[in-house]
Amino acid sequence: MRQIVLDTETTGLEPSQGHRIIEIGCVEVDQRRLTGRHFHQYIKPGREIDEAAQEVHGITLEFLSDKPVFAAIADEFLEFVRGAELLIHNAPFDIGFLDAELARLGPSYGCMNDYCLVTDTLSMARRKHPGQRNSLDALCKRYDVDNSQRDLHGALLDAEILADVYLLMSGGQTDLSLGSEEAETEMDQEARVQQINREGLSLTVVSAQPAEIEAHQQLLARIHKSSGQRCLWLMQDSEA
Repeated sequence: MRQIVLDTETTGLEPSQGHRIIEIGCVEVDQRRLTGRHFHQYIKPGREIDEAAQEVHGITLEFLSDKPVFAAIADEFLEFVRGAELLIHNAPFDIGFLDAELARLGPSYGCMNDYCLVTDTLSMARRKHPGQRNSLDALCKRYDVDNSQRDLHGALLDAEILADVYLLMSGGQTDLSLGSEEAETEMDQEARVQQINREGLSLTVVSAQPAEIEAHQQLLARIHKSSGQRCLWLMQDSEA
């Protein structure tokens, strides 16, 4: 499934208190590759921004004064995410705000679950790293993802960082490069191997010393005893 990594910035913490979205940032991932496609939009909220929220993201009402309202960009945004799996860190927060914005447009717009599958990467991180800090900054440190440009929160930058973290956290083969870059083919690999000059090369064989062999056998014996005579290495030796 096509995946969209999404983040928002808002005027405050509670959509039930009339707080609004002021920035949406999305990046597209397909076949575990960043495709280079993104959606990014600042939005005029029509209300004040809480001081605490502004300290987090640094976005001012003056900056947003000439930006479109959510109703003007809703169709373009929904078309971008339609049919995708949304990857969001602390998804209930962002989905709550997006659903509140759609509700203002009327019942015909429904809710985000009508357009997308939603995956909460915070819940995913908590399952993978129980009892540890799992904020985006903590995950960047854990997975060695560069977030040095993250002095303030920004929706598009945070979405790009989360995409890198998600690909590493979800395991398997990862490729953070753009999809337009072609992977090395088997033919390329074979040609590169054939270019290696093996003339004069010799293979060094290092054999285990008697003391090392004895220590290894003692370890296998302990494993065999503690496992109820089920040490595979010793069982294979006896079968041979």
